[in-house]
Amino acid sequence: MTNAIGPNFLTLQVRDVERSRRFYTDVVGFKETDSKVPTAAVLDTAPIKLALRQATIDLDSVPELGWGVVLWIKAEDPDGLAKIVAEQGVTITKPPCDGFCGREFQFKDPDGYELTVYEG
Repeated sequence: MTNAIGPNFLTLQVRDVERSRRFYTDVVGFKETDSKVPTAAVLDTAPIKLALRQATIDLDSVPELGWGVVLWIKAEDPDGLAKIVAEQGVTITKPPCDGFCGREFQFKDPDGYELTVYEG
C-alpha cells in the first residue's frame, strides 16, 4: 500500500541557524541532538524532531513566514514558560489564557514564526 503515514520531522528555514539554535535551547528550553546536516540544528523534541535549517529560499520575499501554519508545542507549565520568554524580550502575540487544550500562549521566534505553547 502507498498511503502516507504522517509527519515524522519538521524543519523551519531560518536566517541564522546559530541565533535560532540559541533561542530554542537557551530561551525555550529544548535540547539539541546530533545533526547530519552541517547547515542545520536538530532539536530533541518529542514526539517529532524539529530542525532549524539555513534558509535555501529568500525568507525576506514574503511579509510573514509560515502564514497560516501553527506549530503547537507541549509544555508542562505554559504560564512559567511565557514568563521566561517575555523576560528575554520575546514578542508574546497572545498572552497566557485558557484555551481548548488548557493553558496556552503564543509567541514569535527570531525569524517571525508564530508558535503556540499549550499544556495538552
